Amino acid sequence: MEEKGKRTPKKASLLQALISLCGLVAVMAAGIIIFKVDPHIPMFIGVIIAAVMALFLGYAWDDIEKFMMEGITRALQSIIILAIIGILVGMWIDSGVVPSMVYYGLQILSPGIFFIATVLICSITSLATGTSWGTMGTMGLALMGIGIGLGMPVGMTAGAVLSGAYFGDKMSPLSDTTNLAPAMAGTDVMTHVKFMMLPTGITYVICLVFFGVMGFMQHTSGEADLSRVTEICDALQANFSINPLFLLPPVIVIVAVAMKVPAIPGITLGILSAALLGLIFQPECTLGTLLDTGRNGFVPTTGQVDVDTLLEAGGLMGMMSSISLTILAMMFGGIMEATGQLEVIVEKLLKLVKGPASLIALTEATCVVSNAAMPEQYISIVVPGRMYAEEYRKMGLHPKTLSNALEGAGTVTSALIPWNTCGVYIKDTLGVGVEVYGPWAVFNWLMPIMNIVLAVPGLTIAQADGTRGKKKAKA
Repeated sequence: MEEKGKRTPKKASLLQALISLCGLVAVMAAGIIIFKVDPHIPMFIGVIIAAVMALFLGYAWDDIEKFMMEGITRALQSIIILAIIGILVGMWIDSGVVPSMVYYGLQILSPGIFFIATVLICSITSLATGTSWGTMGTMGLALMGIGIGLGMPVGMTAGAVLSGAYFGDKMSPLSDTTNLAPAMAGTDVMTHVKFMMLPTGITYVICLVFFGVMGFMQHTSGEADLSRVTEICDALQANFSINPLFLLPPVIVIVAVAMKVPAIPGITLGILSAALLGLIFQPECTLGTLLDTGRNGFVPTTGQVDVDTLLEAGGLMGMMSSISLTILAMMFGGIMEATGQLEVIVEKLLKLVKGPASLIALTEATCVVSNAAMPEQYISIVVPGRMYAEEYRKMGLHPKTLSNALEGAGTVTSALIPWNTCGVYIKDTLGVGVEVYGPWAVFNWLMPIMNIVLAVPGLTIAQADGTRGKKKAKA
């Protein structure tokens, strides 16, 4: 029975739902492209638009507030993990783990295999730090300079940098998007990473082969100017104790992923092992510095600009920007989902779906459109994730099928949109635009295609019981 004085909310029409969604798109586009501000406040304005539409549909404010809280609750595990990862990155730098990984990564650089080395170095750095932006802004810059010295095409060099940086960003349990995608789908980060290994591994191998062939065809004879790399290595050795033992914490985290250890204790093991090694082997590392860098991040004073830029990262407070944006995005998603505004849009789109493979294709297409229409990487994971989660459940698919599709398109294609925050950052950082590096960013455009191709035989499809492959029809 209807409560006295309280009217029954109306069902949202397609037009009303599009007003909320397009309102968010317009505000995000204006804020990021025209005013060049961070996406947080535009995202909050989008929340206001969705809330006003919910009031217009007849929902009480108490209900709308509840919808926002429910949306945030869905992402709480991701938020907690992001906070712990901030602590981990700060402590990994202070203890010497990240400096050692970067140092040994640079040692494999050779003019004859420049492109492959570029992909591998950026992969190692991005896996260690969990950030493609940090990798491109540091190692990417150095490698671009080396590529110019070798006479390598700048677009091809940038494509190799991006392929490695986004591979690490996509697969690292330390990455915010790697944690956000499973949070939106309803699974955990370790299950998500493990399921991504097959399609991502195949794509990565193809990239290595491609850049190996390109390197053989493009490299010229003569000595390369490796002075910038030498300066970085010298600065790392001067300020940190470089030791192969510091490679152990990342191995521990990787083993934890393989052994299905839950994300929080697995990452915590990485923190504790790094802290112990730092206290033993790192002269400048103390319990006090570890506690400080865990909260505030590492502030380097090596005197070498590239090294300082690379190592100024981490800390709990450093993750607050990602955490706050996730909270705001989930407020928007919570309202849109609970008021049926997402449902009415999805109903129209799902008429195109004939099975799990086409659902994956639709999900990835929506991620690409989101990256173009709402030019922010996080939104391209959040919105499609909330739009299609219920349909994946109805088809009897495991949530990791959705999380793989979200990150297989949402994370990597952001770099291919010139006006996306990622595309703008890359142009400002590496000095080349999408029109130059786009064709050579093999990993970024091949990854969503590979997911769809492998979905046809069922290799990127997982049933609710966790088994990979299409459900066999009963006789």
